[in-house]
Amino acid sequence: MAIRRLAAGERVELDAPLLKTVAAQREAVLAALTGAPVYGVNTGMGRLADVPLTAEQQAEHQSRLLVGRAVGGPPWLPAMEVRALFAVRLRGLLTAESGASADAARFLADRLNDDFVPAVPATGSGSAGEIIPLSHAFQAFLGLGTMLDGQSAAGALARRGVAPYRPGPKEGMTFLQGAPIATAQAILRAATGTDIAGLQILATALTVDALGAPRGIYRPELAGPDPVLAEVLGRIQALTEGGASRGVVQAPVSVRVGPQAIAHAQRVFTELAEAAERALAAPTDSPSFLDGEFVSTAGFHAVELGLRMDAAAAALVHLGEISVQRMHRLLDERFTGLPAQLTPDPGPHAGLAPLHKRAVGELHALRRSATAASLGALDTSSGQEDVQVFTLEAGGQLRQALDRLLVITACELITAHQAHILRGEQGAPALRDSYAWLGAIVPPVGADRSLGPEITALVAALRAPRSTPSAPRNE
Repeated sequence: MAIRRLAAGERVELDAPLLKTVAAQREAVLAALTGAPVYGVNTGMGRLADVPLTAEQQAEHQSRLLVGRAVGGPPWLPAMEVRALFAVRLRGLLTAESGASADAARFLADRLNDDFVPAVPATGSGSAGEIIPLSHAFQAFLGLGTMLDGQSAAGALARRGVAPYRPGPKEGMTFLQGAPIATAQAILRAATGTDIAGLQILATALTVDALGAPRGIYRPELAGPDPVLAEVLGRIQALTEGGASRGVVQAPVSVRVGPQAIAHAQRVFTELAEAAERALAAPTDSPSFLDGEFVSTAGFHAVELGLRMDAAAAALVHLGEISVQRMHRLLDERFTGLPAQLTPDPGPHAGLAPLHKRAVGELHALRRSATAASLGALDTSSGQEDVQVFTLEAGGQLRQALDRLLVITACELITAHQAHILRGEQGAPALRDSYAWLGAIVPPVGADRSLGPEITALVAALRAPRSTPSAPRNE
């Protein structure tokens, strides 16, 4: 989708007729601001919403909103996530209900195009929405704060030959409203999670092939009315067809239940992507300009995104547990008939047992990501803000969970490839390209060697789009 492409560095072009429509709507908003009190525009915010602002105060208020709430600090969001939040915010600026100016939209689009990446806090936000991190993101437009690379925002603008932006009436509020970070994170995490679920299909198939486990359990008709599970089963069946069988009556549970866990994860990430689409399309500006009047909204309360990201992390933990257990079975000569710990010379050499220990360590860290991060409301703003949903924490935990599972998956792929080499057979025809691809990155382990850099190299290769044979990739 467009948000992911912009996050990855693609340029954005704004349509002239669209900007003309935005400008016309802006005129309507400015005309409507001359009447009754409008929250955060001619009044204070939070518990101070009943305090009216003078014309002189209003002139500086929108800029002040972006400064006084910038109380965050490191760790910072990765550059790709900052670009994604800018892309989500740009979409909001172009909607009628935000009432932002065409100048604001152009300025934001230009900052995407010249790769302007402020330092935006990745944690430590206890506001009802995302005001703290968003104030860091958008005060940089005023030339305040710092960039992700450590330079000052003022210096970054100057090097681009750009004057600081001065937000007009209501625009400071618009920059701070809604949940663009949660939306951006959900979009990015859903795509990455779908990719890793595809890699888990490959890991399952390679382990089945290396073990010579029975294939009958992967028949798609065993899914019943579940089309997602049927597709996963069918994929594993197709990948392992024609491989050798060792005549085992029944494989360990971890070898048999992978498809169910993968199908669940795929559903969870599909639902997360759908929730992100809903959040992207809904008005989140507060107040929004609807039918000629300003209306408060609760679009900042991204509870569905937060709870779905928590659920996705839990699904990844289960995948990691199964993957680590499959690795252990591959290292055990009782299950494989191969040399212990998959080394040609057990005793003098440890083989891949240390690799399994790395995976166990990653799983231990992954399990901590299953704690529900979205929960924990407390009073702030003298009781005016008495509920929060900690989507920033949920998004960060899910990022870490995805990173951990990718390392675990890489460890299982290396282990299955080593078992395949020691087996000395061609393996399933559909997996031969994958075996060759893996062997080119992590050659078979004869004598013990340091595998840390090779694991890192494989993880990097697995992140690359469309690089892995037999692994479905999310477009």
